[in-house]
Amino acid sequence: MVGQIKRFWREAASGPAEGGGHAVCLDGRPVRTPAGKALVVPGPALAAAIAAEWGGQGHRPGAPVRPQDMPLTQLACTALDRIAADPAATAAAIARFAETDLLCYRAEEPEALIARQRAIWQPVLDWLAQTYDAPLGVTAGLMPLAQERAALEALGRVVARIAPLPLAGLSLAVGAMGSLALGLALLAGRLDAEAAADAALLDETFQAERWGSDPEAEARRAQLRADVAAAARLFALLRTDAVPFEAQLA
Repeated sequence: MVGQIKRFWREAASGPAEGGGHAVCLDGRPVRTPAGKALVVPGPALAAAIAAEWGGQGHRPGAPVRPQDMPLTQLACTALDRIAADPAATAAAIARFAETDLLCYRAEEPEALIARQRAIWQPVLDWLAQTYDAPLGVTAGLMPLAQERAALEALGRVVARIAPLPLAGLSLAVGAMGSLALGLALLAGRLDAEAAADAALLDETFQAERWGSDPEAEARRAQLRADVAAAARLFALLRTDAVPFEAQLA
């Protein structure tokens, strides 16, 4: 995560880095992660987008920097500082969401909510089963549902192959939505950010339509949408740069 700092630079730019990849620079000096690593990403589109985040911070030197307005920077720093050294740990944590995936727990009533969940959630689970040979069961109510071990292992293998940078985006999206199924659909381009967030917020939206909402709930939903949008933008930029989502094995 970017620390609490004030703007000390006049120009943010990106360009090829020594040794490969593309670096982000402030007044010609390379940006470094909180752990001191050079902020280098695989392709020019992502590097330019990160540089634009730095360029948009304040209008003059001394202006406060808002880390929450720099999601791509934070995702890149997370990948470099926290994930790259041991991606298996992050992958395992993400894969565990399949054990209690949001889409597998359906309402018992009313019928309108049951129908909406079935219409929006079930196609995602069907896609997951067909694409990764990982069928997840569903249940009504909140009692824990034990998923088939073979399905969980299949999804674990899928996530374990993802490279650190897209893994950072997937971790953000899955954590926000509480659903590995939705996160993988977002990563694969099966759902866009709006559709994925709408699916994750289906229950809350239904209740808000019936009973109204409050500022705290609205702020929470806005943050979820922002997190999902940041992950989706990262995935889109990686596609623009033709960066493989799977780790390159030696």
